[in-house]
Amino acid sequence: MGRSVTTGVVCSLLLLTAVRQAPAQEESALEFGGYLSEMQSVMFQKVRDPWYLDNLIHNRLRLTWYAGEHLTLHAEMRNRFLAGRSVEIPGYKEMYSEDRGWVDLSFTVASGTSYILESTLDRGWIDLKAGNLEVRAGRQRINWGKNMVWNPNDIFNAYSFFDFDYVEKPGCDALRVRYYTGASTDAEVSVKVDADRKVTAAAILRLNPGTYDLQLFGGILNGGEYVGGTGWAGNLGNAGFSGEITFFQPSDSAFGKGDVMLSLGSSYAFRNSLTVQFEFLWSSVDYHYLNFAEFYYRPLGVKEITFTDFNIFGQVSYPFTPLFSGTFSAIWYPSLQGFFLGPSLDLSLLDNVELAFFLQHFNGKFTESSGRQRLTLAFLRLKWSF
Repeated sequence: MGRSVTTGVVCSLLLLTAVRQAPAQEESALEFGGYLSEMQSVMFQKVRDPWYLDNLIHNRLRLTWYAGEHLTLHAEMRNRFLAGRSVEIPGYKEMYSEDRGWVDLSFTVASGTSYILESTLDRGWIDLKAGNLEVRAGRQRINWGKNMVWNPNDIFNAYSFFDFDYVEKPGCDALRVRYYTGASTDAEVSVKVDADRKVTAAAILRLNPGTYDLQLFGGILNGGEYVGGTGWAGNLGNAGFSGEITFFQPSDSAFGKGDVMLSLGSSYAFRNSLTVQFEFLWSSVDYHYLNFAEFYYRPLGVKEITFTDFNIFGQVSYPFTPLFSGTFSAIWYPSLQGFFLGPSLDLSLLDNVELAFFLQHFNGKFTESSGRQRLTLAFLRLKWSF
């Protein structure tokens, strides 16, 4: 990417220097935190095929300054050192360091044949509140989704359910203006510009009729499509029930020639703390992926949150002890005659140290000629939060 070492290092030093210089009596005005993790991973198509072994050291620095009653400044830096065979894949380094924001805030500090050290300022915003009005400008996350796995309402910054190590999720360079009309109702207008100088702009109205949270929105997606939809979240009996539907209409096509994405979700927690969750996604978008890896490593837009038309998700979570929990996720892809399996285990070693294991297995037929595709990934992560 041609980034200088100095820029990335200076950003990190500014965060640390600000914390060290903050007076002790003003701790409530300045917050600093983050985490450091070390994760081993392996990837293969079949057990007898070559294995791709990688090691990722992942660090986040997070700084929030409450400059007054009405003004807040926030910045977060993500630093990643990846070493292993994946770095040797043609085009992988470029994908790893790609920044889709209007301002390129990713810096390749160092790289070699089998390693890359990347720093990214993935949050950096200023927030101003005046009465019921809130204005936020800068790199931020605009979260309009109602479901956990698939969010067709998230037109500003889509994310992948499979990217579990990026808990903060992607942000975007945007201006957001929000006016609160009640405790759970508001109106918002947001404008985003991406790396290709394409503009996404939309307005959303959030209501609370009865016991449901309801939202209605409309706008322009990437400067070339009209977009609109609705989302909701509430309860059906003792179970949670949420949904999102989004319509995409290209500005240069006849009305009705666009695409539709619909997602539905439900969850239920038993008295013994066992939690089950289900989701469904249908998309009319015409996908042409050749394998799972092509989707797995691709930057996502809202229309690319899946790679097939029908998606059915189920998950079971259970805390075996207060310090040890397990989750099993599965997705069925009927059109691909395929599936995803994703068991995980989480062990709390200390209040701020955890050990986790994740397994991801994909299996399906993308084309008749290519036969059945398989991809397995396993991860072991040690994480310290501060």
